[in-house]
Amino acid sequence: MKQKSDEALCPALTEENYRRYLAGLLTGDRATCSSIVDGLLEMERPIRELYDGVFRRSLYEVGELWERGRITVADEHLATAMTESMISRVYPVLFKAPHVGRSAVVSCVANEYHQIGGKMVADTFELNGWDSYYLGANTPAGELIELVKKKSPDVVALSAAVYFGLDPLMNALDALKTSVPDVTVWVGGQAFRWGGTDQLAAFPGVSLVESLAEMESRLAAWDCTDG
Repeated sequence: MKQKSDEALCPALTEENYRRYLAGLLTGDRATCSSIVDGLLEMERPIRELYDGVFRRSLYEVGELWERGRITVADEHLATAMTESMISRVYPVLFKAPHVGRSAVVSCVANEYHQIGGKMVADTFELNGWDSYYLGANTPAGELIELVKKKSPDVVALSAAVYFGLDPLMNALDALKTSVPDVTVWVGGQAFRWGGTDQLAAFPGVSLVESLAEMESRLAAWDCTDG
């Protein structure tokens, strides 16, 4: 079922080409990965489909391979660096959206060094006309709170890629909601595939966003729901 779902998300990307992309990601074959990404851009596929159906899917699979001991840390780092390179190819398209007067602060929490998920979230805000302030990996809660107070964003989005990053995430939520209790917070990332959602109930105004597709639906409905 998952294979069909992914292909339905991005029908221009066949399973064969996705596997070629994943193999290229793991071996550092930039030419193959670039060719597939550029081909989808030339077809004018929605950017979210590329992010969800190619980048996010492949990074999740890379993470699972690493957790099972099928690839090394070096392999995982190579795939991460390659993905960052592929994302940069999207930027000429990404920042054409008209701005809507909304803003978001996007960050990975302390001790979270996997930053691409947060980067894709920040890009998705920009794609939908929001101004995003992306803090990147390993951001201490105090510095996150300082920027939130300075920028007064409509949304704070926090990313956790690995399960042991959930405790720092909950600590950051506690500090953030204590200091800025009315701020709307969205959380997400691969870490929540193994649990942790029940802990979010302790924080009013905090909700889980499971995919970029769900995020875009929320942004489209923002003016009607007021967040």
